[in-house]
Amino acid sequence: MTGAKRKKKSVLWSKMHMPHCEDFKQWCRRRLPILEWATHYNLKENLLPDTVSGIMLAVQQVTQGLAFAVLSSVHPVFGLYGSLFPAIIYAIFGMGRHVATGTFALTSLISANAVERLVPLNSQNLTTQSNTSVLGLSDFEMQRIGVAAAVSFLGGVIQVAMFVLQLGSATFLLTEPVISAMTTGAATHVVTSQVKYLLGMKMPYISGPLGFFYIYAYVFENIKSVRLEALLLSLLSIVVLVLVKELNEQFKRKIKIVLPIDLVLIIAASFTCYCTNMENTYGLEVVGHIPKGIPPPRAPPMNILSAVITEAFGVALVGYVASLALAQGSAKKFKYSVDDNQELLAHGFSNVIPSFFFCIPSAAAMGRTAVLYSTGAKTQVACLISCIFILIVIYAIGPLLYWLPMCVLASIIVVGLKGMLIQFRDLKKYWNVDKIDWGIWVSTYIFTICFAANVGLLFGVVCTIVIVIGRFPRAKTLSIKNMKEMEFKVKTEMDDETLQQVKIISINNPLVFLTVKKFHTDLMNIIQKENANNQPLDEISKCEQNTLLNSLSNGICNEEATQPCLNQKCSLILDCSGLTFYDYSGVSMLVEVYTDCKNKSVDVSLVHCTASLIKAMKYWGNLDSEKPIFFESVSAAITNIHLNKNLSKLSDHSEI
Repeated sequence: MTGAKRKKKSVLWSKMHMPHCEDFKQWCRRRLPILEWATHYNLKENLLPDTVSGIMLAVQQVTQGLAFAVLSSVHPVFGLYGSLFPAIIYAIFGMGRHVATGTFALTSLISANAVERLVPLNSQNLTTQSNTSVLGLSDFEMQRIGVAAAVSFLGGVIQVAMFVLQLGSATFLLTEPVISAMTTGAATHVVTSQVKYLLGMKMPYISGPLGFFYIYAYVFENIKSVRLEALLLSLLSIVVLVLVKELNEQFKRKIKIVLPIDLVLIIAASFTCYCTNMENTYGLEVVGHIPKGIPPPRAPPMNILSAVITEAFGVALVGYVASLALAQGSAKKFKYSVDDNQELLAHGFSNVIPSFFFCIPSAAAMGRTAVLYSTGAKTQVACLISCIFILIVIYAIGPLLYWLPMCVLASIIVVGLKGMLIQFRDLKKYWNVDKIDWGIWVSTYIFTICFAANVGLLFGVVCTIVIVIGRFPRAKTLSIKNMKEMEFKVKTEMDDETLQQVKIISINNPLVFLTVKKFHTDLMNIIQKENANNQPLDEISKCEQNTLLNSLSNGICNEEATQPCLNQKCSLILDCSGLTFYDYSGVSMLVEVYTDCKNKSVDVSLVHCTASLIKAMKYWGNLDSEKPIFFESVSAAITNIHLNKNLSKLSDHSEI
């Protein structure tokens, strides 16, 4: 008997712990998104646009790789490696179809702090004479890339640890004003770091608190050391880049392939510098020797991990926040979903694995994502194709870039940050929508430029949480009335008797960044169930008990309300009487709901809105000006629905 029990127990134990094949396949598809989209890849429709996008992306990757490697205080060739390996890793693990991972200005600037602190420039004299067997580079250069690789490795480990702890769901704390202010402030730092190359000045590395202001103080104190040739070449490069990119943007619908002005400028500047010998004649600083090939992998120096932990946390947080914002933006634009936790895993591996191949920290960049948008990329195949061309540069074309002036490379960096810098225009938007978010933006930006990007990000998150905690106790909700969902059935006399359903939903909570995702999910679930038209109404009306949406009851249910609705046009009334306060994210979500419903042929009306909410929504979104959507009461909104139905009926009869 004991043996039988033991045998039965062992069988149950094996069943509990033996993974099913289907579960394993599902886990692989969830953690390796490439298995999901690669099996459904349409060669006929997607290969050509992905190839064109891959070629254009390769140009951007090469130029930014060289530039951001210099920004990270390492040899330019390591930027080419940083444009290759992270893109391959992200294509396997990432969910963003239009996200191009590679070198990134903000993470490069953060890692430069560790490089300059642990391997300062004045130590070069001690290692210049000895060269390593790795690509013929000096020990000084290898020590520097070792520090940068250690930052990348530890930053990736932190991101993977965040994935294990499922901290991706905490990204709701990163509101749009905080991310916008942090990235704008960090872009300002990057532009400041390039001033010495733009002006052709020799300048010591300056960092730390208020380092932003010390750099400009040094520039004005040594203004006489500016090289006029470098300044003129920088100005000419910036003007050409901005002008051509604006023309590309205006005519991108008429021409399928835009002019790769970055590549053209690099070739023209290198050729001119070679022919005129600008390095010796005018003293212009050039990129220098770029060795061929990829060295064998080597582990980052583990003995310095404790010394770079501050920069590693900065790389992990700033890189992930900026990349996730781009992934979510592309997912929203092209109607697919992105898992926040899976993105942590993808970017973590994109930092850990490439660190063994002498790569600097990586993340997604706005400029590269914009290239994929404008050239019509469909999948991550575009990024994989770009890697082929990057390999060609590494093994064949790289040494030809010896004569590229550093001031031209700095100009490419500055112009490439245009997308981040023009976020200053968001200030007007925040002021008109929610002045508290405007204050958060300004204060986060100030903290970022005074200290660092990670400090500004932390301040913005803490400031946002404190403000929300202070505002929530003043919130008055309508949930105490215990309102239930109710449908109004309006019969109209037409050729075929149709049934129009009016669904009234009361918003009974503050609509802020903490609640917008839940609000959108609940509301879309209700609308999708109504559009299905294949379930009884009793089943359709079932919602989660903890929903943010409590529906408004204004009548008595009858037997007809329990029948499925056929051939009906749905109208949605949002009662905002319980919406006591909102922020920028809340207004943005209301406009998004209105747009989504309009695209699904669902008429939306908002009642009991405050004057400030109406003003904010009209400013934020292009609302339908032909039809009124704001009403003083529910009855006024229903009357308007009746009126529109009668007008539609009369117009149809007149056409007949």
